[in-house]
Order: sequence, then C-alpha cells, then structure tokens
Amino acid sequence: MSVVIAGGHGRVALLVSRILADRGEEVSGIIRRPRQADAVRSAGARPLVADLATATADDLAQHIGSARAVLFAAGAGLGDAPGQANPVDHDAIVTFADAAQRAGVRRFVMLSAMGADPTIDYPADPLVETFLRARGRADENLLARAALNTTVVRPAWFRDRPGTGRVHLAGSTDVGDIARTDVAAVLAALLATESTTPRVLQLTTGHTPVAEAVAQCLPAVSRA
Repeated sequence: MSVVIAGGHGRVALLVSRILADRGEEVSGIIRRPRQADAVRSAGARPLVADLATATADDLAQHIGSARAVLFAAGAGLGDAPGQANPVDHDAIVTFADAAQRAGVRRFVMLSAMGADPTIDYPADPLVETFLRARGRADENLLARAALNTTVVRPAWFRDRPGTGRVHLAGSTDVGDIARTDVAAVLAALLATESTTPRVLQLTTGHTPVAEAVAQCLPAVSRA
C-alpha cells in the first residue's frame, strides 16, 4: 500500500515524500515533466509522469492504483486573466478526486490555501480572487463526496525557515504564517490517519506539537 501525491515536485510535496519514505511508506509523486523525476526520487518517492491539467480520471486512476491515501499538493498559482483559473486549481482537483474514487481510495488530503472560501470577501487583486474562488469551489466538491474521507488543509503564508514542530490546527485560526516543513509534517500526519472527515482545517504556526494538534482534530472513532 502507498501514498500518491499529485504535484509531487512541489516544495511541500517533496518534504512530505521524504517524511513518508523515512517511515517506510511507498510514495509516488505525479509530476508534469520528466526532468523533475530526479528530485522526486531523491525525496524517496517514485515519479509518475502525467499532466494534471489534461489527464483523465481513468489515466490518473491507473497511477493511483491500490494506494492507501492520496494528497493533492499541486497548484498553478495566479493565472493570467481574472475569472479564468488555471485548470490545476480546480478542474484537475475534481478529476483527481474522480480518479481516487474509481481506484477505491477513500483517504484524501487536500492542500488548499487560507482564504479559499467562496463565501468571504476577497482582496482587491482580481487574480488572487480568481485563484481563491477556484480552490474554494474545489474544496467544496471534495467535502461533498461521501465516497471520500477528505481533510482540506488551508495553511497560512508559507515561509522558508526552519520548522518549529508546533502549530495551530483548527477549524478557524488567525491569519499568520508557517514554515513549509511544518506544513509538510502536518500533511504527513494527516495521511497516516484514517479520517478527520469531512472538514476544513486552517493551519498556522502555533504552540501545539504536530502529533498532538492532529490528534485533537480526529473524531473519537479515529482516536479509539
């Protein structure tokens, strides 16, 4: 059994791959370009080449295979035109969820973004609004799927600094920031759980050790 990561070449995804591989997990990372394969292998994962923007659910289901859990960690970021989100920031997420269901995988962890909530007022920047609205719609799609045990994680601003191993993980947090290494530690811990489903968790730097923070978010049945 294994974990499959969409967007396997991303900086957070590579950190997650290393954590899981060091635990003895079989990890595969879906990448767009063959030249990204060496970085994925160096992180202890097996590279799988597929363009998330154009791959079908059947294509991705073959990559997912008999995985124990999946993580969507891809993102194109701000697009070129307001109102036109990059397919990776919505359509590919939906397709990857379809693929997970076809492959019979229930555990789905989604790396989203703080502010990806279609009910709130967005910043004046139309490109930021387009990105966040797309992610928010995708999050809602995932959470509505009874066939998936989904946890959506919305971290604060990423920072390139050493992690503290202490976070604030909850349904709602203040705006802040967080080291990428701490984000990766939380994602890896969530992937090891059966479910925190279905819910959205916001994530910032905090004072609670990662393992304890994740345990506090589990339903009682998962802690038993």
